[in-house]
Amino acid sequence: METWQQSLHDGLTDPAELARRFGLDPAPLAAVVRRYPMRITPHYLQLIEAPGDPIWRQCVADPAELAVDELTDDPLAEENLSPVPTVIHRYPDRAVLLTGNDCAVYCRFCTRKRRVGCRSGALSFDAVLAGIDYLARTPAVRDVLLSGGDPLLLSDAQLQEILERVRRLPQVEIIRIGTRLPVTLPERITDPLVTMLRRFHPLFVNTHFNHPRELTPAAAEACRRLADAGIVLGNQTVLLRGVNDTPEVMAPLLTGLLRLRVRPYYLHQMDLVRGTGHFRTRVEEGMALVQALRGKVSGLAIPHYVIDLPGGKGKVPIQPEYLQRLGDTVTLRTAAGELVDYPNLAADIYTDKCR
Repeated sequence: METWQQSLHDGLTDPAELARRFGLDPAPLAAVVRRYPMRITPHYLQLIEAPGDPIWRQCVADPAELAVDELTDDPLAEENLSPVPTVIHRYPDRAVLLTGNDCAVYCRFCTRKRRVGCRSGALSFDAVLAGIDYLARTPAVRDVLLSGGDPLLLSDAQLQEILERVRRLPQVEIIRIGTRLPVTLPERITDPLVTMLRRFHPLFVNTHFNHPRELTPAAAEACRRLADAGIVLGNQTVLLRGVNDTPEVMAPLLTGLLRLRVRPYYLHQMDLVRGTGHFRTRVEEGMALVQALRGKVSGLAIPHYVIDLPGGKGKVPIQPEYLQRLGDTVTLRTAAGELVDYPNLAADIYTDKCR
């Protein structure tokens, strides 16, 4: 049986090989890969049905990535918010611990496109431990998110050491792991990995499904193993033009996630990252999408639509305008567009009547 390490090793990284498979000119792809590396696991590659389809757009280098635009490499100011190279400390009580620089698939819309997969962004294990030392010196941090790159590409032993050191910090209450491996390398979610992870509750795993075709039997099995171990699973979807920007695509994705015991958590307006402009949707489109889902799928399936503001100013939720008027009577708009008056009553009205 092939191991997850072998699957990762077998990932497609050569534009010429991809071009041969699909009968394309390799030169435009090669120009992009020299700047932004490409890796596609065998599992994810077999999900592609044709060039330009929603899976292809997420993982295959595109000449549009080299377009000159007003976008920046680090729109969230992560470099300025890094007291040490492996920590991003944006919110007082939460911090991101970067555990590495590799991913199983290099998403073409990645927020850390500037560094993930690039030699210049490589992080040593000693640097990760130095990041934990920073957390130890910062008692306000009670919630730590392991990110990267993908933390689950570490060996079980390395990941265990990181988790043990973080869990020993007396102020840390919650540990989260951000990973796309249930989508791109589901064979990584092994029984030994899950047995190790369950020792560190409360432990939350946020994964990253963007399209219904990613909800494969292998992905479902990976999520089942994690959920059966008591790990709370959430999903963060990025809104991407030509991938998931219609209700017809988003609704089966969100309801399918619930079947996998994965709670849709965030729908991200895509960050203003250089090289990703061809994926962008307008905010009005995102609001209309959320509004179209309301009433069509369970409220449990509807994620928070958020914008992560430039400059490291944090996430802001964006909601359709259901509240139309405030006063003694509140006017609300239903998902179907009907306006309904709702009495704006407070407890003191009833208290006064009883005196």
